Amino acid sequence: MGKYKVNGVEFFDWNGVAHCTIDQCGVRATYPFEKPKTNFPIQAVLMDLDGTTVISEEFWIYLIEKTIQNITTPSFKLSNEDIPFVSGFSTAEHLEYCLKKYKIDKTVFEGLDAYHTAAEFELGEIMQGRGNQEAFKPRKGLKEFLYALKSKGIKIGLATSGLDYKAIPEIVSCFNVLGMGDPLKFYDAIITGGRRKGRGEYGTIGELAVKPHPWIYSELAKGLGVDVDKCIVIEDSSAGLLSGRLAGINVIGFKDGNLIQSGLHEECIFMADDFDQILKFLKI
Repeated sequence: MGKYKVNGVEFFDWNGVAHCTIDQCGVRATYPFEKPKTNFPIQAVLMDLDGTTVISEEFWIYLIEKTIQNITTPSFKLSNEDIPFVSGFSTAEHLEYCLKKYKIDKTVFEGLDAYHTAAEFELGEIMQGRGNQEAFKPRKGLKEFLYALKSKGIKIGLATSGLDYKAIPEIVSCFNVLGMGDPLKFYDAIITGGRRKGRGEYGTIGELAVKPHPWIYSELAKGLGVDVDKCIVIEDSSAGLLSGRLAGINVIGFKDGNLIQSGLHEECIFMADDFDQILKFLKI
């Protein structure tokens, strides 16, 4: 192995079995990287939020750039080669990449404080009807896709590495645009990156356990009460692909994410242009 390009992830063979070591934000863990088995027809679809359900990656990349500007200089700009490393992973990993590459004398924790300040301001503006009202766009065909799954009795789970204060306005805004009501009443289970950790707050383990680690998708499948071999994950990022696969679930990938750039599209059970192609693949 070793052919895949994912920041902070090393692929290797050990005793004839493929493995990967994830070393990000001070957390190092090694997992078997085996090919899962999917028994069709499936009983559950587990979906990513950013990039898969909602097209919002440009907004979150903008916030990473804005954060680095705030802690360095207003003239700072991300380069095109940075994009695969500042999308799809957790915020801490995006910031860690920038701090290392651009040799910025700040800790990840200092970067996170600056990021959350900027994000809370921008999200507040959006929720008040100001700011970037185009930040969260439902992926084309999302509404029809979700209702098609519901009509067949297939459970639907939503999984995001984003913290609650980011993820909740995003999915609520998306459902408002689609006229689909309360997402909590629609989805069978939702897992987020949890809450911020700080004085005066009840925090969670959050970003230390998010994608590309398997725990979000493992927990989501358990919350749905469905065995992993009866689930499919839909993702657009290399981090999400790893999370699903390490949880023992096969992944359908969207071609417009960073899967092709990383080479991990080869590990998808199917690569799709749109939701219609996924419905045909799943024979729904």
